[in-house]
Amino acid sequence: MVDILGVNHFAISVGDMEETIDWYHRVFGFEVFDRSEIPGTGIKVCHMTGHGLILEVFCPPGGNNLPEERKVPNQDLMTNGNKHISFGVADGKKAKEQLIKHDVEIVFEALVDDTYGIFIHDNTGNLIEIFEEAGPWWEKIKKRL
Repeated sequence: MVDILGVNHFAISVGDMEETIDWYHRVFGFEVFDRSEIPGTGIKVCHMTGHGLILEVFCPPGGNNLPEERKVPNQDLMTNGNKHISFGVADGKKAKEQLIKHDVEIVFEALVDDTYGIFIHDNTGNLIEIFEEAGPWWEKIKKRL
């Protein structure tokens, strides 16, 4: 068994690096840590940090847009692969209000069992879940973490 220390980072590909940097800074407070380019590819890379997380952003020249079906939470479940990143919050309703103030569209709202979450898109269309870390289900699972 490999002894994993934790999640190291999550990565996204985008069409506009500067717009993405601005969006993640404005909405979630992420800061640019470094920038580089993958040699011989023209692919720009930016690492951003915030809330104990690392976001790796790739911006390939002429990259393909995210297919529309990947932007709808329940529809995206029908495509194999990674689904979304989920940020935990103490108060989901308050987070929703803050996102709306930043002109972020709420794509989907979910109340499953005793958990509350909302889904949004970043400026490129990547799915992000905002998950309220509260209630009996959360209390039960966090004991296993």
